Amino acid sequence: MKRALLIHLAFCSLTLANTDAQNLQPVALQRAFPNLSFNRPVFLDHASDGSDCVFVTEQRGVISVFPNRNDIATADIFLDISQRVNNGPNEAGLLSTAFHPQYESNGLFYVYYNHGNLLSRIAEFRVSSNPERADPDSERALLDIEQPAGNHNGGQIAFGPDGMLYIGLGDGGAANDLFQNGQDPTTLLGTILRIDVNTQNDGLAYGILADNPFTGNTDGWREEIWAWGLRNPWRFSFDRLTGDLWTGDVGQGNREEIDLIEKGGNYGWNTMEGFQCFRPATGCETEGLALPVVEYAHDEGRSVTGGYVYRGHRTAQLTGAYIYGDFETSLVWGLHYQNGEVTENTLLAKAPGGIASFGEDQAGELYILAFDGGIYTFEADPEPTAVALEETSQPAAFALQQNYPNPFNPQTTIRYTLPATAQTELSIYDITGQRLSTLVDGLQAAGTHQIRFDAVDLANGLYFYRLRAGDRIETRKMLLAK
Repeated sequence: MKRALLIHLAFCSLTLANTDAQNLQPVALQRAFPNLSFNRPVFLDHASDGSDCVFVTEQRGVISVFPNRNDIATADIFLDISQRVNNGPNEAGLLSTAFHPQYESNGLFYVYYNHGNLLSRIAEFRVSSNPERADPDSERALLDIEQPAGNHNGGQIAFGPDGMLYIGLGDGGAANDLFQNGQDPTTLLGTILRIDVNTQNDGLAYGILADNPFTGNTDGWREEIWAWGLRNPWRFSFDRLTGDLWTGDVGQGNREEIDLIEKGGNYGWNTMEGFQCFRPATGCETEGLALPVVEYAHDEGRSVTGGYVYRGHRTAQLTGAYIYGDFETSLVWGLHYQNGEVTENTLLAKAPGGIASFGEDQAGELYILAFDGGIYTFEADPEPTAVALEETSQPAAFALQQNYPNPFNPQTTIRYTLPATAQTELSIYDITGQRLSTLVDGLQAAGTHQIRFDAVDLANGLYFYRLRAGDRIETRKMLLAK
C-alpha cells in the first residue's frame, strides 16, 4: 500500500444534521493466513458446525478448507468442480457457497456456479465421510437460469435467519439493461430470490414459500422473487443480530449503491441508477420504488462490493457498522444506519488488490478477499490514527448536486462534495432571499456529504439552497410541490 498521503480526517464522511459525534476511524488492514494464497478468491464462509474451519471459494471452481489459524501453512481441497464450471467470462465461474443451517447433522451445502452456455446453476452437494472433503458426485441441481450475456450474473447465495435460501441474480448482462429484465418480474433475472431447499413443489427441485410477495399472483410474476429491480446484486448479507438484508448493487455508468432489501421491494433499475433517473434521464416516475441507503459516484469507485454488518470482537470500533468496498479502487467504507437514516459513512482502508468479496468466520470476524490472491482482516483494537491512501482517492472538486427528488413533498436529499476540510454552511432560502433554515454550520471533512431536508412546515413554491465552503459558494433551486 503506497503512503502517498496520510488522511487523519475520514474521507467521504456522510454527515446529517443534528447527529451525535460518530466513532468510525480509519483502520489498518493486515494479511490473514499469510502462508496461503488463492487464485481469484471470490468468497469466504464457515459451516456453523463448531469446527471453526474456513472455506474459501475460487472462481475457477475449487473450494478450499483449513483451520482458522493465522499460522496455517496448507489448505485442503473441499470440493473441485472446475471441470463443470464455465469461468470464461470475467464475471462467471463458481461464485459463492452456503452451508445448510443443519449442516452439522445433514452435511448439505449449496453452490452458485455457471456451466454450459452460461447457465447459472444453484446446486446442492453433500459432505463425504471425510469431514474435510465433499462428495462431488452428490450434486443435485435445484435451479438453472439462462444468462443472455456473460456479465451481471449476480452470484450470491445465503441462508436467511428464517432458514430459507436467498439467491442474487443480475439483469442478464450487456449494458443499459439491454434485455429489459430490470422491471420485468416475470423473469428471475434482476432479482433476489427466496426458496425452500427442504421441500419440493410440483415440477420443481425446491419449494415456493407461501409468504413470498408474489405467491399466488395471476400476472405471471415469478413466485420465487423476494425483491426485484436490481442491476447486479453481486454480494448481499444478513446482519446476524437484526436479520436485516443488505446488498451492494453494481451500477451502470454513474452510480454505485447500497440497498436495504425489503420483502417485495422494487429497487428501481433501469428506471433509476442510485438516486438518479436513468431511463428517462430526467423526470422518471419514482413512486413505488425503493431508494438506496447510500450511493457514490464513479470518481470514488466503479464497482461496489457489498459486505457485512460487523458483529465480531477484534475491532470494537466497527461494531454495528455496515462494511462495504469497491472492486476497482480497493477502498473500504463503513456506515452507521439508525432510525431509517445514515448517520455516518466513513472511508476505513484501502486494500492491496481489487476487492472481490467480503466474508465472515464463525465468530463474526470480517475478511476481505482481494484479487492479489490474499485475504485480509482489520487490525485488532486499532488506534484511531491515519490510514494510508492513494492521492487519487481525494475528492476531485467542490460540487453541489441537484436535490433528489425534485420536485419534492415534503422531504428531499441534498448532496455535495468537498475537496478538502473546510468551514461549511448549507442554508435554505425563499424566493425573496430570506434565509429560512441552516442545515450545516461547522467544520467538515473532505468527501461526499448528504443532508435530508424536511419542508413539512413550508408552503408550495420555489426555494434555493446555498453551499458555502471556505471561499467557494454555489446555489441551486428546488421546487416544493405538496
